[in-house]
Amino acid sequence: MFDATVRDGVLRVSRPATRWLSTGWNGGRSRADAADNVSVPEGFDRTDLGAYRAERLARAGFDASGDAPVLFTGVAMDHARGARYGPVVAYATVGLSNPAMLPIAPEGASDPTNDPASDPMNDPASDPTGAAAPDERPPDSGSPRPGTVNLIVGTSRCLAPGAAENLVAVAAEAKAATLLATAGVPGTTSDAVVVGDDPEGEPAAFSGSATPVGAAARVCVRDAVRASLRSRYPDGETPGPAADADHGVVADERAAIFTP
Repeated sequence: MFDATVRDGVLRVSRPATRWLSTGWNGGRSRADAADNVSVPEGFDRTDLGAYRAERLARAGFDASGDAPVLFTGVAMDHARGARYGPVVAYATVGLSNPAMLPIAPEGASDPTNDPASDPMNDPASDPTGAAAPDERPPDSGSPRPGTVNLIVGTSRCLAPGAAENLVAVAAEAKAATLLATAGVPGTTSDAVVVGDDPEGEPAAFSGSATPVGAAARVCVRDAVRASLRSRYPDGETPGPAADADHGVVADERAAIFTP
């Protein structure tokens, strides 16, 4: 189905004429014989990622031509792990030094979003559209960070329009659920997913969690993420919440609640 080779810090997942959908650098749709996950060195600050990709693939002895999707990570490929179930295979590399937290107030706890008086929509002087003030902080540069959870998920099925996009969501959900249960964080600031399917395979109209493809993807992502996490943090001491990690963000702002 999909073959994997690790060489010189590059994980190459290969299958001829595969359709890919990537959320990573230079992502989107492509058709190629492989997808790559590239480990970058500490202090990496290159911005010419196309040239860097070509250099690294050439150094590893892989063909750098074509539109093969590529992911970057600070995690060594020694910690890459794969899992296979049914029509799906998933490969994961897990690093958590830049966690992205989303605090959720417990039901019944003091929460400004439950207080009508604190809702900007109820302030006569507020923007009539009810839109929250824009975040003035500079956007993330998009460059690879020290951690990153990268996933490459492949299926032998031919996914219908929309099903590949949905499989990205299914994989991301499974990743978040696994990390919350095992490390207390849902992911990092730079996670990415690549999904591949076989255009000549058995058709799959849907890829939700109750379908054969979606159910298998959840199992594979869960087990590949846990295995890579154990390899990367063998003593179980993960970086933890953003406040305890070297890098990270906490989305503790409050949005305006309204009824459409």
